[in-house]
This record gives sequence, structure tokens and C-alpha cells, in this order.
Amino acid sequence: MSIAAPAKTPDAPSDPQRIYSIAELAREFAITARTIRFYEDEGLIKPRRQGLTRLYSVHDRLRLSWILRGKRLGFSLAEIKELLDLYQVDRTGVQQLRELLRRSRLHIDDLERKRRDLDAHISEFREVESQVTAELKQRGIDPASD
Repeated sequence: MSIAAPAKTPDAPSDPQRIYSIAELAREFAITARTIRFYEDEGLIKPRRQGLTRLYSVHDRLRLSWILRGKRLGFSLAEIKELLDLYQVDRTGVQQLRELLRRSRLHIDDLERKRRDLDAHISEFREVESQVTAELKQRGIDPASD
């Protein structure tokens, strides 16, 4: 998995053969086992099974860390799956990195647009606040009192 290291991801294990239980991963990432099963149902992670027990590999753990980072960044599960699956197509990670860069830029543009919209709303409310304060003062009412 080539994408740059996620922020605040628990340390990578030193043993690449390590197996994790669902409870261990849930505790490590501060999420519920139900969340992990949901990501499995969505095809984002594919643990091995031993009877009814799910066995998560280092690879599953890494994918889970990327899923959670992607969610924090505002990517949809479909986008996250596409980004993660790109590594299966191109093991160099170049396609994955380029697509991550492209999508990150789209998200940045969207967030900047939303910030401009919020700034405009705040300005409009400040204008209303100013007008209402002036009107209350004109009527001899202290605008700071309830």
C-alpha cells in the first residue's frame, strides 16, 4: 500500500505475519467491531476466516488505518475503496498516488468554496447583528441585556 503514512496511525507492527482479532483492531483504532464488520461487508477489508473467527492480517490492519483516515478527510467509502484497490492494479503505487492527489485537490477546492460561502454567511449575519444592535440602541434598549 503505497500512499503516504496516515496521520496518527498506530505504529506499524514489526512482525509482518502478525494476526489480529477484531477486538484488538477495534481497541487499537478506537472503533467498534461492528464498524470493522461493516467495512468488511462493503468489501474494503477481507479477513481470513477460521470457523466463525475473523483473522486480520497486517495488510488488513493497514487498509483499516487508510479507511479511517479517508473517512476523516471526507472521502466516501467508494472513493476509499477505489484508491486502495488501485494498488492492486499498479504495485508501484504511482497510479494510486496520482489519483489521491487529484481527488485531494478536488476536496480542497470544495472545502475552499464552502469556506467562502461560510465567510459570506458570517458577514451577512454580522451586518444583521449590527443593524439590530443599532435599532435596539435607537429605541433605548441595551442590546447586551436579555
